[in-house]
Amino acid sequence: MEARFSYYANPVAQKFQRYINSAGKVVADSALPEGVGFLVMTRASQINGCAVCLDMHTKDAAHAGETSTRLNLLAAWREATVFTEAERAALELTEQATRIADNPAGVTDEAWAEAAKHYDEDQLAALVSLIALINAYNRMNVITRQPAGDYQPGQWS
Repeated sequence: MEARFSYYANPVAQKFQRYINSAGKVVADSALPEGVGFLVMTRASQINGCAVCLDMHTKDAAHAGETSTRLNLLAAWREATVFTEAERAALELTEQATRIADNPAGVTDEAWAEAAKHYDEDQLAALVSLIALINAYNRMNVITRQPAGDYQPGQWS
């Protein structure tokens, strides 16, 4: 597949990426556990069909010590026994927020309450921000048909 255009060659896109990447730094520097972040980014990217983000986040997660079993079972996390209750709460929030148009209520009170049991207010702020951020990245990459497969762990750190 060939990209429709390069985000890295266009000055407007470069500027936008600088700003959105700085938003990502805020989340990365937060108290949200890194492993939860990898699961959230990967699950949203699966839902949105973003190959670039799947390539990046699965490789970075594995490099950080995430197991192939958990990464392979992520799309079926509800049936898998390898995720903690806190991770399940984050994944449910991720799915509902990513598929926000599928539910007239947007994100249910139940999903929010379950996440709030496991994460403090700063972590919830980071989680919500990360979900919004990864959905933005997914859309940028899917819209422009960015190809995937050659990412190296830590390449964009």
